[in-house]
Formats: sequence, C-alpha cells, structure tokens
Amino acid sequence: MHGSGKSDRPIVPRKPPNKGGGAPQLAEEAEGRGLAKGNPGQQARDRAQDRTTLQNALDRIRQAAEKDKELQFTTLWHHVYDIRRLREAYYSMKRNVSSGVDGQTWQQYGEELERNLEDLSDRLKRGAYRAKPVRRVYIPKADGRQRPLGVPTLEDKIVQRSTAEVLNAIYEVDFLGFSYGSRPGRSQHNALDALSVGLVRKKVSWVLDADIRGFYDAVSHEWLVKFVEHRILDRRVVRHLKKWLNAGVMEDGKRIRSEVGTPQGSSVSPVLANIYLHYVFDLWVQQWRRKRTRGDVIVVRYADDIVVGFQHRSDAEQFLGEMRERFRKFNLELHPDKTRLIEFGRFAAGNRKRGGQGKPQSFDFLGFTHICGKTRKGKFAVTRQTIKKRMRAKLQAIKSELRRRMHDPVPEVGNWLTSVVRGHMQYYGVPRNSHAISAFRHQVVLYWYSALRRRSQKTRLTWKRMERLVKRWIPTVRIAHPYPDQRLCV
Repeated sequence: MHGSGKSDRPIVPRKPPNKGGGAPQLAEEAEGRGLAKGNPGQQARDRAQDRTTLQNALDRIRQAAEKDKELQFTTLWHHVYDIRRLREAYYSMKRNVSSGVDGQTWQQYGEELERNLEDLSDRLKRGAYRAKPVRRVYIPKADGRQRPLGVPTLEDKIVQRSTAEVLNAIYEVDFLGFSYGSRPGRSQHNALDALSVGLVRKKVSWVLDADIRGFYDAVSHEWLVKFVEHRILDRRVVRHLKKWLNAGVMEDGKRIRSEVGTPQGSSVSPVLANIYLHYVFDLWVQQWRRKRTRGDVIVVRYADDIVVGFQHRSDAEQFLGEMRERFRKFNLELHPDKTRLIEFGRFAAGNRKRGGQGKPQSFDFLGFTHICGKTRKGKFAVTRQTIKKRMRAKLQAIKSELRRRMHDPVPEVGNWLTSVVRGHMQYYGVPRNSHAISAFRHQVVLYWYSALRRRSQKTRLTWKRMERLVKRWIPTVRIAHPYPDQRLCV
C-alpha cells in the first residue's frame, strides 16, 4: 500500500475531522460449511485464521487513512483479488440469493468453489475480468409503484463485496457522524434515535423532510469517479468501478446503458452512494451549519433519506433554496411534492395555537410517522408510529400469502407467521408504538383464522382452538428497543 501527496485531482470541499467515532452522537453521529473438499474442522480453523489476517490488512488501511486525511491510495487492488477475501465474500452471501443474467446460483458456483475462485482471482489480477449487466427486477412499494432493483451476476457480487470492504476501510474514517445508511455498526434505529433526541434536546421548531427524486438513477458517473479519485488513485480500482457503472442493465432481453445511475441491489452501490452524498451533501451542510445559521441545526441522513431540523424558519427557507442549487450542480433534484418544510418541535404546538392554527404536521422517516407528542408528565416527546400505508401493504401481502398457503400444514404456516410477526416487532417495536404493533398482530391472527376456516366447509375450528394456535405460534407484543435517550447515553 502506497500513498501519494497532493496532485491533480478534483477540487472538493475540505472536510472537518469525523465526529462519528464509536457510539452515535446527538443527532450527528449509525455459514455455513464450505463446499470445498477437505476436513470441515480444518476448513473452519483455516477460515478463522484467514478472517483475522484479512481484518488486520483492513485495519492497516484504516489507520493510514485516519492518520493522513489527504492520503491518496495507489495500491489497493491486491486486497480485492486476494482469494481469501473473495472466499469470505462468497460465504457472506445468502444461499438463496437471486441469480443474475448468467443464471448461476450460489450452490452451482460452490460445486467447484476453489477452482472458480482461483480463476476469478487470476482474471482480476490480469485485468481480464469483465463486468456483466445487471438483471433488472421490480418490487412493489407501499404506494403501489414499482421499485427497480438490479441483480448482478454471482461473480460480480463476490468482487463487489470484496471491493466494498476495502473502500469502507478508507471512507469510514472520512464519513461524518450524522450519516448512518449502510455503514458498519450503524442501523436505522441509530438514525431514528439520533433524530428523536435531537428534536427533543435542541431548539428545533422547523423540520425539512427532504426527498431526492430517483437518487440511485440520477448519480452522475463522472462526478462519482472524481469523488472516488480524491482518495483512491489505484487505476485498477477506479477502472473496475467504471466497469460496474457502465455495464448497464438487462431488461426484457435488451441491454440498456446510461452515463448516470448506480443500480440498487449491487453490493458496491451503498458505499458508492455514501461517497457521492458525502461530497455533495454532508461536507456542504457541515460547512453551512457552521457559517450560515443563526440558531440550532440538526442533521440526520440515512442513505438518500435526509431530515434537517432548524431553530429559525428563515434559516430553513434559506437552506432549502441553497440545497436545491447545490443538488442541481451534481445532477440531483429534490422531489417537489415529497420535500416538505413543516413546523415541528417542542415549541411548535404552542406557536401554532397562538397563531390560531391546528396541531403540528407529522413527517415520515425510515418507516415511522413522527408526531409531536407528550410524556405522561406533559413534557414534549417525539411519538413514532408505524406508517399506516406501509402496515396496510404488509398486512395485505400476508393475507394473500395465507390464501396461497391455505392447505399447507399448520406447523409450516405457523413457523412462517412466527418469523413474520417477530421480524415486524423487532423493527417497529419502539416505545410509544405498542398500539400499532398490537393492531398488526391482531390483524394477522384474524387473517390466519379466516384462512383456516376456508380450508373446508365443514371446519370445526373454534375460536378457543384458535387461541391455542395463537399462543403456540404468534409472538406476544413486546417493545424491542429502549427509549432513544437511553440508548444514546450508553
């Protein structure tokens, strides 16, 4: 690994030292056994040693990046094509992952895993590796629209995962604390907690709920490469990033190429998206907050979901106008209908009451509707409830699946419902949202009861027997997360 000093490179804003560190700060800071032949116990020991060696290599990269924020890395590619890292990338994937345009599955690739990985590593080393177009699929959204996802080939996924690990080792020391999406050790609930605590503790009266129109389809390849080259001057890394960006998508048998966009679903897209918004938004808003505002400002970003809180309306309006201009320069656009500036915070209810207005508006973020509420002692609190539209869509999907599984064995359906309900509570089980998750569980029980009774016209399923099934298979309601300030204090 070598670094170079300052040279011809894209002009980007100077960034302040990272505030993220270990635990999140206040509204700032988020196998199985191998298929290769050999002794399973020895394989496990070898892989454990490999993971330690690989992690040590990443630690050295991370330390170098942290020590010199101007350091540009010129020799990184050998970390990517290291067969041990490629092997770990393969094993880290889901076994039932969808296949790309070549139709190759995880199991098929693993039948001759070592031979395939050696060939892949050799092609990466010689520059003979060719990226294939991603297969485009669509998944339904809660509002009825379709979200496009890209499914890369298995080998592309392996190489992208390996590359993303190396990139993260560098950029994790650069990314700012209020960025949470797709970062190691950070989750949606870290971002939700930071936002909630910031709204309570800071003098926030206005909230900007910003929505970037089609972000993943609008990322400029030219700007993205310039941003990457600010830190990485290894031509092989940059060349392969360009290969993935230019590979295009395969839809209805036709290959579509574009000079913008990075497909959602690829392993490298999250870190590339974070790099893009780090330079376009994070560094800019950090500087804006320090130099332009007259009051408190909080920022939370999870991938392309952005919420900014302001003390003064004038700051919020000025920021929104300048943010639109900033984004336009980098081929991004705020959605005119989904981007909203609303009065929200601990002073909002009183201010609106004095002005003869109604209750403060709510806003949605990461699956929750955020509402101005109060504690039992009458203090301001942010109430977070499951977005009703999303819950209805999820329940409708469960209802349809229960009809499809109507004649399946009860234990099989019960196991499936256990995982569905438990997963829902694990995400949405936050304080002050027990009513919503109770309603979700109750509706699931009713749908299952209806599906079981439809199995036969002579059914003898009574509600008393149904209660036994519910007790056996449907998890009871529980709050899975602590109050935001408790988790942040830890």
